[in-house]
Amino acid sequence: MTQHDRLITVAIHTYEKAIVLRSLLESEGVAVVLQNVNLVQPVVSSGVRVRIHETDLPLALRIIENCEIFIRPGDGDASSGLSVLVPVDFSERSIKAASMAFDIASRHHTGIVFLHSFVNPYFGGNLQLSDTLTYEIAETDAVKAIENDAIKKMDEFTGEIRNKIKHGELPPVKFRTEIVEGIPEESITQYIREHNPWLVVMATRGADTKEKELVGSVTAEVLDTCRIQAVTIPDSTPIATLSDVRHIVLFSNLDQEDILALDALYRLIPETSEKIHVTIACLPEKKRTLTDKSIVRTHLLNYCREHYPAYTFSTEMLNLDTVINDFSHIEQLRHIDLITVANKKKNIFARLFNPGIAHRLLFHSDIPMIVIPV
Repeated sequence: MTQHDRLITVAIHTYEKAIVLRSLLESEGVAVVLQNVNLVQPVVSSGVRVRIHETDLPLALRIIENCEIFIRPGDGDASSGLSVLVPVDFSERSIKAASMAFDIASRHHTGIVFLHSFVNPYFGGNLQLSDTLTYEIAETDAVKAIENDAIKKMDEFTGEIRNKIKHGELPPVKFRTEIVEGIPEESITQYIREHNPWLVVMATRGADTKEKELVGSVTAEVLDTCRIQAVTIPDSTPIATLSDVRHIVLFSNLDQEDILALDALYRLIPETSEKIHVTIACLPEKKRTLTDKSIVRTHLLNYCREHYPAYTFSTEMLNLDTVINDFSHIEQLRHIDLITVANKKKNIFARLFNPGIAHRLLFHSDIPMIVIPV
């Protein structure tokens, strides 16, 4: 008998539980054989062996150990505590953002919520019918069709996620799904207000595409308004997990709030296989003198080196008027894997007439970014 044909026992259960396990494994493509079943009275039989081909063992164990993820009804569970929110549009970009979200959630032992919003085509009220009842029926049918399509695409999306978990491409993290009607940026910010997730991970397109097609406004709006940590993942980035991060640029105003951002960053990425270097890109207030700036930078570096031993640090001075160009200069000197920005709360007029660093970098960079509210 070859190794492929040899059967091994992965579990011994009552008849009922053995049937459930067989159904689960077979639904994921693992052939199962039950043995020692009492064919006369199978319901009262005990000690039923669940056997599989030896070559299927690694796959079967991943499914069994994380069976709550593979049981379809309910789309898993994003845990009872804080969760990572991942807005999705079912594109490859969403898969890339999901990969980072799974890595973060696995490290921090939390769950994931996939959120998709669809827009009512009649929201603007452009369709005019003389018969009000006919209008309402047409609207209801159209919205239901769009919702059903979204449900179908979400099932396909989560099926691909489960398949990646099954084959060890993603860590086993519990997740669930939400499908809502509404404008994407409003749906995301409303969900954040109502459910208070710990972190939001959002996919973005490349900088050149965003500028040409004006894509990215949803992410920019969320970054400007939400008061939780946000991670943006451009579709062109080679960074797939936090373990890939070697060099971080942290934008700093050389004030106390930068320490809050550093604390949050350090909790998110306490250490990796190789030491992370952090370049503190300083954007000091104009009222400070050159001497003041130098003293503050020295104190900040000493503090960082003492309190964040998993990182190494250096500083670079930026000009308030040429931030993007100065940032590009840093990138030329040393490859940047991640940008970190402290997001200070602004009113709507300040956001409109003076967009924050995070907003500007979103449209000019293909580097993942963490935005931390302070």
